[in-house]
Amino acid sequence: MNAQWDIEVYDRDVQLVLAAEVKSKTNASPAWAAQLRRNILAHGIYPNPPYFLMAFPDQFFLWSGKNSEKGDDEPDYRVDARPILQPYTERVKMEASQLSSQSLELIIISWLAGIIHAAKSGDQIDQPDGWLAESGLFDAIAGGKFAREVAV
Repeated sequence: MNAQWDIEVYDRDVQLVLAAEVKSKTNASPAWAAQLRRNILAHGIYPNPPYFLMAFPDQFFLWSGKNSEKGDDEPDYRVDARPILQPYTERVKMEASQLSSQSLELIIISWLAGIIHAAKSGDQIDQPDGWLAESGLFDAIAGGKFAREVAV
């Protein structure tokens, strides 16, 4: 039996394209995140898709393409998560750093669902989220499904 990531997103062809781990830790360094990812992948029980997102309340780290496969490199993108999470945390009247890992995971799922079901293409993303288009992640998950929605 394969272990599952916190969040898995499949593309339109039902291929695993994004795995995400969600942690409530703040101030994680890219090296720390890379080490955690390396430790997880070392067990060989997790599928390793083309994109890997490690989401923290204050920042996101994204590995894409070739670096997603190696497991030992620092992330390709380091993104300030606060502007991304702010609309969600304002609704619950909490700071992102106050959220439990489970609550943060639900927010990340909501954010990713917005991308999956977005009407605009990756080239039309506003500049703060330009990394989504630049990395290819937007186009990779657009129209996709979460693991629990995938028919086996």
